[in-house]
Amino acid sequence: MLARLAFVFAVVTAALLGSPGDAVAQRIAEPTGRVILEVSGKIANTNAQGRARFDLKGLEALGITKITTSTPWTEGKKVFEGIRLRDLLQAVGADGTTITPVALNDYKLDIPREDFDKYPVILAYRMDGEELRVRDKGPLWIVYPRDDYPELDNRLIRSRWVWQVKELIIR
Repeated sequence: MLARLAFVFAVVTAALLGSPGDAVAQRIAEPTGRVILEVSGKIANTNAQGRARFDLKGLEALGITKITTSTPWTEGKKVFEGIRLRDLLQAVGADGTTITPVALNDYKLDIPREDFDKYPVILAYRMDGEELRVRDKGPLWIVYPRDDYPELDNRLIRSRWVWQVKELIIR
C-alpha cells in the first residue's frame, strides 16, 4: 500500500511540476524594446521562429551579475554588469557544447560551453554603471573574470572576449 501511494505521489508530482528529464519547451518573454541579442541553434525555449530574442529588460530579468576585473582594453579595474552566460544558456534550454558569438561586424569565434560552466563569465551590457555603446564594445561584451582566476589571463582566453555581440549560436 505504501509503495502504491509513493508511486501515485511521484506520478502526480511529475505531472504538476515536470520531471527532471522533461525537455518541455518554454516560451521566452517577447521583447518590448530594441532587440540587442538573438540566440539560435540547439535551444528549446524561444519567442520567435527558432530563436530567442532579448531586449535589455529581458536580459536583466534573467538575473544580474556584477564582476570587477581588469581587461587588456581598458584602464584599471572596471565593474561589469550583465547576465551570467551559464544562466542565459539554461534559460534558453541550450543543448550544445559550442557557443559561437557573432559580432556586429559578423566576426565569429567558437567558445567551448565548458568555459561558461566552469567560470562566472558574463555577457556584459554595462561597464561602471553605464550601458555599453558600440564604441565601448557594446551593446554586449563577453567578459571573463580574469583577475579572480589567473589561468584566464592568456592569449587563448583573450581571443574569447568577443565584443559588440549581437547573436549567440548554440551547436
